[in-house]
Amino acid sequence: MTNTDFSALPLGPTLLDNLTSLGYTRMTPIQARGLPLVLAGRDVIAQASTGSGKTLTFGLGLLSRLDVSRNDVQAMVLCPTRELADQVARELRKLARALANVKLVSLCGGSPTAAQTATLQFGAHIVVGTPGRMLKHLQQGSLSLDALNTLVLDEADRMLDMGFADDIRKVVAFAPAERQTLLFSATYPDGIAELSRGLQRQPQQIAVADEHRGENIVELLFEVAPERRKTALATLLAHYAPASTVVFCNTKRACQEVAAHLNGLGFAALALNGDLEQRERDQVLVRFANGSANILVATDVAARGLDIKELAAVINYDITQDPQVHVHRIGRTGRAGEQGLALNLYSPQEAYRVNMIEEYQRAPMAQGSLDALNGQATPRQPEMVTLNIAGGRKSKIRAGDILGALTRDAGIAGAQVGKIDITEMQSYVAVHKDVARQALRHLQQGKIKGRSVRASRLG
Repeated sequence: MTNTDFSALPLGPTLLDNLTSLGYTRMTPIQARGLPLVLAGRDVIAQASTGSGKTLTFGLGLLSRLDVSRNDVQAMVLCPTRELADQVARELRKLARALANVKLVSLCGGSPTAAQTATLQFGAHIVVGTPGRMLKHLQQGSLSLDALNTLVLDEADRMLDMGFADDIRKVVAFAPAERQTLLFSATYPDGIAELSRGLQRQPQQIAVADEHRGENIVELLFEVAPERRKTALATLLAHYAPASTVVFCNTKRACQEVAAHLNGLGFAALALNGDLEQRERDQVLVRFANGSANILVATDVAARGLDIKELAAVINYDITQDPQVHVHRIGRTGRAGEQGLALNLYSPQEAYRVNMIEEYQRAPMAQGSLDALNGQATPRQPEMVTLNIAGGRKSKIRAGDILGALTRDAGIAGAQVGKIDITEMQSYVAVHKDVARQALRHLQQGKIKGRSVRASRLG
C-alpha cells in the first residue's frame, strides 16, 4: 500500500512543517502518484479533476527546485483564465510562505501591462498567468525564461478549447530545452497528446479516477420538453433550495437568458461568460464565492478556476456532449465529506447523451419526477452582501485592516463579517445583510489605515 504521508517524500523540513501548519497531512491520489515523479524531475502528463490536489502536486515540485539566491524566473505556470491563475497564485503563495523571499508575479490580461513590466524589473522567481499575456511580456523583453527549470500547463484541455495552442508553443520557444514540463488536464482530448509531443520528453502518464462521483453525490435525471426547461430549472431550485448552485449551460447566450429568467422570479442569480469585462468577471466570482449570490449560471470554460470549497449543488441545464466534461461538472459538489447534489435536465432528443454519460460512469442515473416537486416555495435568498472598497494590495490594504475597521471601529460582530478578497486595485468584503447598511456607512465615512476610501455595495 502506498504511503500517503507527506513526510515520506524527499522534501525539506521547512516545506514539510508548512504543510502541517496548513493542515495537509495525507496525500490525495493525484499527489501520491504524481509527487514522486515530479520530485524526481520527470516530465508528467496527469489527468485529474478540479479539487483533486493538483496545484499542490506541481507547487511542491517547483518550490523544491527553487534557488531564491538567483533573482531569475525559474518556474512558469500557464493557466487558461485569469481566475484560475489567481487561484493558483494564492495556493503557491501559501505553500511558499515559510521560504525566504520567494517572489511570485501574476501576469494576466485585464491588468495594465506597464504595471506588470514595472514589477518584473524587481525580479521574480515564479510567474503565473495566461498564455497571451506571458507571450506579450516575452516578446517585448520584460520577461526572460533563460533560467526556467519548471514549466507547468494547468487545465491544458481548456487552453486548447480556448485556442491557446499557438500561443503556448510560442511561449515555450523562449524556454530552455532542458527543463521539466508538467501537463495537467481534467479531460484527455486528442489535442493533449499532440501538445505533449511537442513540449515533453518521455513523459510519465498518470490518470486519477474522479474522486467526487460516488457516495457523496446524489444524481438525478429530469426529462422535460425544451420549451419547459426554464420552468423546470426554477422548480428544482425552489424545491431543493441549495445554499449554493452552479447551473451549467452550453452557450453564453443561454447563460444570460437563464440568469435573467431566474432573477425575474426572485432568485439571486449571476451569469458568468466570456463577454464580461475583467472587473465584472472578478465581481461575479467574488459575490458567488462569498455567499452574496447563491446561483451562478456559467459555461464550462467560464467556470474554470472557481474556488468554491463547499458547493451544495450542480444543475446541468444543458446536457454536455462530452461524458468527461459531465463528470468534471458534477465533481464540483460533494467534496470534503459533504453531501452533494447533481440534477440534470434533458429532453427526449438528448437521451443518447444521457446513455453516453451512464456508459462512461458505468452506472445508471436515477430518474426524478418534476411533478413530485414543490416548485412554489419562496426562492432562497443569500445571507451576505458584498461591499467594494476602491483600494487593494497596491494601496497596502490587508484583510486585517478591513476586519478591524468593521469590528473594532464600526462595532460589527466578527461573526457578521464574511470572506475578504483583496486584488491589486480593489478589495471586497462580505457582511451579513442585517448590518450591510451600517458597514457601508462606516466605510464611507471612516478610514482604513488612516486614509479615507471609496466604498459601494455590489448588486
